[in-house]
Amino acid sequence: MNVENVSLDRMPVVSTLREFDAKSGNMLERLVFNHRFAMMLVCALATVLLGWVAVTRLSFNASFEKMIPSNHPYIRHYLENANELRGLGNSLRVVVAVDDGNIFDPKYQEALKKINDELFLTRGVDRAGLKSLWTPAVRWTEVTEEGFRGGPVMPDNYDGSPQHTAQLKLNIARAGIVGRFVGNDFKSSMIFVPLLSKDPETGAAIDYRALSHTLDDLRSRYEATPGVKIHLHVIGFAKLVGDLIDGLVKVMGFFAIAALIAMLVIYGYTRCVRSTALVILCSVVAVVWQLGLVALLGFALDPFSVLVPFLIFAIGVSHGAQKMNGIMQDIGRGTHRLVAARYTFRRLFLAGVTALLADAVGFGVLMLIDIPVIKDLALTASIGVAVLIFTNLLLLPVLLSFSGVDPAAAQRSLRSERERAEGQGTGVVWQLLERFTTRRWALAALGVAAVLAGAGLMVSKHLKIGDLERGAPELRADSRYNRDNAYITGNYSLSSDMFAVIVKTPAEGCLKYATLVEADRLAWTLRQVPGVQTTIFLGDAIRQITAGSYEGSPKWLTISRNQDVLNYGAQQASVNNPDLFNNACSVMPVIAYLTDHRAETLDRVVAAAQAFAASHGGSDRGYLLAAGSAGIEAATNIVVRQADRTMLFYVYGAVIVLCFITFRSWRAVVVAVVPLMLTSILCEALMVALGIGVKVATLPVIALGVGIGVDYALYLLSIQLAQQRAGVPLQDAYRHAVQFTGKVVALVGITLAAGVVTWAFSPIKFQGDMGILLTFMFLWNMVGALVLIPALSHFLLRKAT
Repeated sequence: MNVENVSLDRMPVVSTLREFDAKSGNMLERLVFNHRFAMMLVCALATVLLGWVAVTRLSFNASFEKMIPSNHPYIRHYLENANELRGLGNSLRVVVAVDDGNIFDPKYQEALKKINDELFLTRGVDRAGLKSLWTPAVRWTEVTEEGFRGGPVMPDNYDGSPQHTAQLKLNIARAGIVGRFVGNDFKSSMIFVPLLSKDPETGAAIDYRALSHTLDDLRSRYEATPGVKIHLHVIGFAKLVGDLIDGLVKVMGFFAIAALIAMLVIYGYTRCVRSTALVILCSVVAVVWQLGLVALLGFALDPFSVLVPFLIFAIGVSHGAQKMNGIMQDIGRGTHRLVAARYTFRRLFLAGVTALLADAVGFGVLMLIDIPVIKDLALTASIGVAVLIFTNLLLLPVLLSFSGVDPAAAQRSLRSERERAEGQGTGVVWQLLERFTTRRWALAALGVAAVLAGAGLMVSKHLKIGDLERGAPELRADSRYNRDNAYITGNYSLSSDMFAVIVKTPAEGCLKYATLVEADRLAWTLRQVPGVQTTIFLGDAIRQITAGSYEGSPKWLTISRNQDVLNYGAQQASVNNPDLFNNACSVMPVIAYLTDHRAETLDRVVAAAQAFAASHGGSDRGYLLAAGSAGIEAATNIVVRQADRTMLFYVYGAVIVLCFITFRSWRAVVVAVVPLMLTSILCEALMVALGIGVKVATLPVIALGVGIGVDYALYLLSIQLAQQRAGVPLQDAYRHAVQFTGKVVALVGITLAAGVVTWAFSPIKFQGDMGILLTFMFLWNMVGALVLIPALSHFLLRKAT
């Protein structure tokens, strides 16, 4: 059948406006196209206003509280007792290492003192909790004939003399801080820097990027200290987020690269400068509106939401390409540019809105993840999708109705369409795709899909929840932060991965013999778990003090039943270890130091702690999970695990409903959704192959892939079903759908992938992971749509319903 004999949606060629009824079309079409100048003026004013807001008010930052699942019981327990658990909150660890010699070099100690003082005066630091060799809170204690004797580790009036240096060595040995505040090889020492949640002067959240830059400046200045060669190693949430934000600034440069790639791809397809420029322009306008609205609502860009502009741009380009293609084909047939714009609006507006709603669903279901930063991402992305309805479904056709397309490009498009119909040029590819509407090819395609689905399901069973690597998985393994983390882990006995169980009692209850014994049993239980280095709690300090009170006799290295002995031990412990319990003695953490924070390790520790809490809790004491960096990570993993399948259920449910509303056929819904399901399965298998776990950074990927990936099916099936309902056989209907939208579907897949593939080169690892996975899903959804839709249609849609 000749393509020119079957017009899409039976719309006549109208070469002049005198032949066209301006009052035709629905109310929205008349409102938009009969008031084009007003439409452009409103959009121009909105672009200027929101652009100014974005430039002047948008900022990069991240909040510690927003990065954790604040409504999870573990996090609620931590936040309710955060003021009592100073050593387990948001903190930094700054290790000052010397290349030559050891920490007893007077020049090293002088540099350490200056670094300590600068950190003490840094904004956002909880100064009362700062600890190092130069703070009085780090103390030594010994037992003498007269009783206990102790003092700060750093000798009074230290001047670097041999006598003071010898005293410092002795004090370090007596304090037992090797492996905690002093490196095992005596070539480094640690400064523990707890942070406040808000700046006490302004009340604003701590600016982690500014704090990170302060640390970098400190590092660069002191690493250039003359006379002693030192290096600073810094780890902690604030430094991690600061490095992430710095990486985000670099990532924004990829936006220009993505725009250039999309521009080249579209121009290569159209060979029309004006239409290509308008598609890119409208997509950039959408990003400007989205960023302006985000700033207007008081949000800041964080390591997650900074990716949204890339997606909005890519989605905008994909929808713009569909509109441009339709207008170009109608103009090539001789239709006036304004009429061609209105024809394309009529054909594709409903499909476009439905596709954008599906995209919004893909973002909206992220609200199920009870982590504020992901909810912010979902909200800002939903704003961007709403904006696209105005910029790419309404504004772009209006602009194209003025500019039209290059006549040569329109004629080239018509010739290309004719060649495809005759099986010439790229028509060979489209004729090959038509064969999937026949039984033999359809069975082969579905058979291959079934094998891939089965293999993917087998592999995806090994998909893990949480981090699978040591260090900070958000950054590359060779990043400065992870190299610092590796140094600290290799030279200090206690890791930065702390899992704390909060023992909660009435006032003064933590000193009761029964409470201390139960806490001791909990500590012993945790030490038996693989992956736990050691544990620390108040009872350990009381044992040492009790034994010291009785001439250091090992017989007294125990928890005494005598309450006076326990009270004395706790009073002495509060001097050297004030973080082991609060002032009211109602909160006492049992801290487990873990070898890593990988998912398997956390699962084992959580299971052991939960089992103990369930069997030993009572009215006089409770065991609350969990605090510490590993405790927060464990809570996050639990939230991700709960949201994983629930999120997929909702996103597929919503996509199914939207497809049914659009197609009015359950068979068509199956045809549209099955390719998406195959892609989801294969994406999980790819995650296993690449060693990527399901975590906060990767959980959104599959939801986004489904929500955005259904766009292909919506455009293809809308045209195919319209043809079939007009009496056209399946093979011819699919041919017309491919001729009108098929090549653009391939174009859309490439442009969507181009928008995110640049993330793979990001210094931020989780962005690289997301880029790889989204690129895979966008391209595979494209292939699935072009191959599986005709194959499934052969069995389900041979006769349109």
